[in-house]
Amino acid sequence: MKRFLASAVAVLVVATATTLTADVDLKDIQCVVAKKAADASKSADYKDAKVYFCCNGCAGKFAKDTEKYAVKANHQLVATKQYVQKKCPFSGGKLNESTAIKLAGTEVAFCCNNCKGKAEGAEDDEARLKLIYSDKSFKKGFELAKKE
Repeated sequence: MKRFLASAVAVLVVATATTLTADVDLKDIQCVVAKKAADASKSADYKDAKVYFCCNGCAGKFAKDTEKYAVKANHQLVATKQYVQKKCPFSGGKLNESTAIKLAGTEVAFCCNNCKGKAEGAEDDEARLKLIYSDKSFKKGFELAKKE
């Protein structure tokens, strides 16, 4: 009987974990450490959500130096729709949808064309990612998505 109960609990835990990660679509999502496909079974809690990795080695690197990978982790939270944009990442102002740009698989809007110009004036996509998804900008413009 104890074995049956232990097996039932193990199945429930696996089913629950699968259900929780099934809500996130990892198609085209890369590990925040290496440029490899993210794996739903390799994740870490981050900002009340989850970031995904290609392997446990990358998860360990992230855990040791979260700040180093914050820009990519913040971007991944938006790309996986765990976070949504609510305000301009630069000013914290109301969004003007006509200012939206595409950036590494995400769409980002700004309050005005000046803020849009700041992003577009960055040297390349990597520099734009650093501007928009830095912890400072992320805190101003993005919020945890509400679960339905």
